[in-house]
Amino acid sequence: MISMKLSSKKKMRNTLFITFLIMICLIGRIGYIQFVQGGELSSMAYQQQTLDRSINPKRGKILDRTGQNVLAVSSTVETVTVNPGNIAKENKEKVARILSDIFGLDYEKILKKVTKRSSIETIAKKVEKEKTDRLRVWMEQNGITAGINIDEDTKRYYPYSTVASQVIGFCGSDNQGLDGIEAKYDKELKGKQGAIQRHTDAKGGEIGKEGENYVSAIDGNDLVLTIDLSIQAIAEKYLEEVCIDNICTDGGNVVIMNPQNGDILAMATYPNYNLNQPYEAYTNELKENWDNMEQAEKTKNLQAVWRNKAIADTYEPGSVFKLITASAAIEEGLVTDIDQEGQFSCMGSIEVAGVRIKCWRHYRPHGSESLRLGLMNSCNPVFIGLGQKLGVSKYYSYLNKFRLLNKTGIDIPGEANSIFLAENKAGPVELATISFGQRFEITPIQLVTAISAIANGGTSIQPRVVKQMIDSQTGEVRDIPIKTNGEVISKETSQKVLSMMESVVSEGTGKNAKVAGYRIGGKTGTSEDGVNTNKYVTSFCGVAPIDNPQVVVLVTLYNPTGEGGHQGGAWVILTTHTKTIKKSRFI
Repeated sequence: MISMKLSSKKKMRNTLFITFLIMICLIGRIGYIQFVQGGELSSMAYQQQTLDRSINPKRGKILDRTGQNVLAVSSTVETVTVNPGNIAKENKEKVARILSDIFGLDYEKILKKVTKRSSIETIAKKVEKEKTDRLRVWMEQNGITAGINIDEDTKRYYPYSTVASQVIGFCGSDNQGLDGIEAKYDKELKGKQGAIQRHTDAKGGEIGKEGENYVSAIDGNDLVLTIDLSIQAIAEKYLEEVCIDNICTDGGNVVIMNPQNGDILAMATYPNYNLNQPYEAYTNELKENWDNMEQAEKTKNLQAVWRNKAIADTYEPGSVFKLITASAAIEEGLVTDIDQEGQFSCMGSIEVAGVRIKCWRHYRPHGSESLRLGLMNSCNPVFIGLGQKLGVSKYYSYLNKFRLLNKTGIDIPGEANSIFLAENKAGPVELATISFGQRFEITPIQLVTAISAIANGGTSIQPRVVKQMIDSQTGEVRDIPIKTNGEVISKETSQKVLSMMESVVSEGTGKNAKVAGYRIGGKTGTSEDGVNTNKYVTSFCGVAPIDNPQVVVLVTLYNPTGEGGHQGGAWVILTTHTKTIKKSRFI
């Protein structure tokens, strides 16, 4: 009897202990759900109980420097979605049928979306209002007031299609900038999404009669570029002509910069592409073979044409770079009188550390020369000698001052940096070749920026493509500040180099760029495109007007194979802010 009572008490204690443990576990689980998972579960409940339809804002406009010409704008289109739970069972098939008919979609796929157990399904994005108006009429005629949503959306449109395509870039289907200015300034341009919120049950059906909660979208800010539409169009027109006439197998580019403030007035690359159709073939040859190409080959071709060669591709600048060597030599006092006859002598070649380097006119040496004549003749030995006198350390210090060892910081994505041998590895031969512009690589924008420092009196200025932002809400205009990187050379040195550049055009290797009535300076350049490729790069850098430079123009042609050969056959495009000065041949 006593043992039975003890057994009962033991069972009761065990039961109470187990109950206590269970209560502790339950309380712990409730606490974990409440305090640890509370935020996540609350968010999931909100998503299940509400139906949010996004309202895309209008992307900000992109304008040229005048503020009058629209280069990119968002037009109004519409997006169609369905709430399957709000479409009556007997209407699902005919809804799927009309949606597939109006928007040219596969009926079976649309029927699957209309009958799916989900809160919302997207049917068609960014469709023209003409089509959605047809849907509205059909809905009214068939008494369907719920389950089909037609919401305002935006679509990016480029009025000038191919103009400045590699600068402006384009957007994806979600209105996000993917390249160029569209990508770099995506945060400013894209604005803030709005939403239409509605309470629903688990099947997507409406709950309550309080209606929809509408949150307005905030449009993106506008950008005003430094690009001048007229100058850009002229640059592209003549660049295309010269690339076709001279059979430039690897294309070409033109950069036009205001040396006084760093504004890029034009930046053209050939070939270009249609910004409204960035994924389509862009040449007649590609169009003929496009359908037969593998996707990888299509992608390779598209990425090549999207590439902005002026900032993303490096090349050997050739003799144009002699302007940098001349500037450093004058600044260091190695040459005080640029017209002193007999200061230099060209014997057709010069030996450096046991290596003989020829002048381009080795077969008929230039003989006795001043620095002015050396630049006019583009004589290699003159500049090799100046490089030797400067020495590696001093020469590299000027490369750094001219911002040639670093990216320029231009506000376009994808900028590449120069490729120079490390200073501690540069010997006499390497210094010699650098001094006349070979065996290293820079980008066109780096060279334009360096020459601009010579043109403006000696100050390095960071190039820019955007000069203003306009707030979409207030209309406030915010100027993008001009950035300088300090003095590179003195004004006196600048004036001497500009004087020599004028002589190059008036009497030297660039005389075919001479324009009656205008004072223009410049320098021609030819270099190999890589080692043993049998390809060449032809270039010309011009400055105008020489007494108060307002434009620095660099024309670069990649592998011209036409009758003019690789030492000629490019076109010089020199412009002021409002008109074209001249187009002419150069050698």
